Amino acid sequence: MKAFAVWAVMVWFLLLPAPVNAHEVMPSIADFELRDGMLTVDVRANLEGFVAGIDLTATSDTNAAPQSMDYDALRALPPEVLEDRFRAFWPGMAPRIHVLADGKDVTGVELVAVSVGEVGDVNLSRASHFTFAVGLPADAEAIQIGWASQFGALVLRQNGVEEPYDGYLEAGALSDPIRLSGGDKMTAWQSFAAYVPVGFDHIVPKGLDHILFVLGLFFLSPGLRPLLWQVSAFTLAHTVTLALGALGYVTVSASIVEPVIAGSIVFVAVENIVSKGLNPWRPAIVFAFGLLHGLGFAAVLGEFGLPADGFIPALIGFNIGVELGQLFVIAMAFLLVGAWFGRKDWYRAAIAVPASAGIAAIGVWWVLERVFLGT
Repeated sequence: MKAFAVWAVMVWFLLLPAPVNAHEVMPSIADFELRDGMLTVDVRANLEGFVAGIDLTATSDTNAAPQSMDYDALRALPPEVLEDRFRAFWPGMAPRIHVLADGKDVTGVELVAVSVGEVGDVNLSRASHFTFAVGLPADAEAIQIGWASQFGALVLRQNGVEEPYDGYLEAGALSDPIRLSGGDKMTAWQSFAAYVPVGFDHIVPKGLDHILFVLGLFFLSPGLRPLLWQVSAFTLAHTVTLALGALGYVTVSASIVEPVIAGSIVFVAVENIVSKGLNPWRPAIVFAFGLLHGLGFAAVLGEFGLPADGFIPALIGFNIGVELGQLFVIAMAFLLVGAWFGRKDWYRAAIAVPASAGIAAIGVWWVLERVFLGT
């Protein structure tokens, strides 16, 4: 039974997706407006992922995709070559972009322009844009926009009107009707509600490094009191830097933040092995690491932004989603391990130490990968 519990925990680790890093799949951002009867949409996206044929719903990290080698090769292509590759890909993509006018499908989506960023660091996604347009009926009052799920999540932002629409679409979703004359700006409550699942998704399933850090806190002791001290310190810290980072007051390079986040996983896991209980300095250490995890969360928000007029409620919603994700991880760990074995004399030797050793090993690999490979 003890061996089964240990293996159950480790298998749970291994079945989770790859860590958040420079290869994390991020949503595309589409700015749209009506120009002379044409709906014009400018999309900032990772064109390499599209051309490589990666299903951006099925994977949270391009390194884990079967087409990862093709993707990496595309990232190293000169801008003009990748532009040609995307133009060749476009005829297959266009039919999977959905535009409705007053509930009826609109056909004839045309590629207008493509702009590919310079190569730069091939370990980082480069910013590229493509613009498409489609003619609308002269009497059209509202539109809906979406695309196939394989292209991933989409942030939609309306331009050129009063009280513009600004929303986050899950992969494959179709937007609610958006009035072309404006007036569909999300309320504070709608902004809050829209970004709670975004924050949750950033932990479960996409945030394996944050998951392992929280599990490192859990395995020190499954008791409520020591866990409460640590999670409270972590939550307070990352809330502060998430807010400061999202507001633009604090910016730290991902080349620093990501290796330190991996190092924080190693630290708590190793301390679980060498310490038999909650040391007085542990909450302070966890707080310090929480500050850096918050900057990691802020970097994600910076990639696709928050609605300008609903920034604060969206930020709060994202943070609550993160907290719900963390609580879900703790609850699952408790149900799988703590509730059954937490009070057993052999818990530490048979479960906590082996699980922490596995977490530490993953963390060490990530530190080396992020420092020396820049990923």
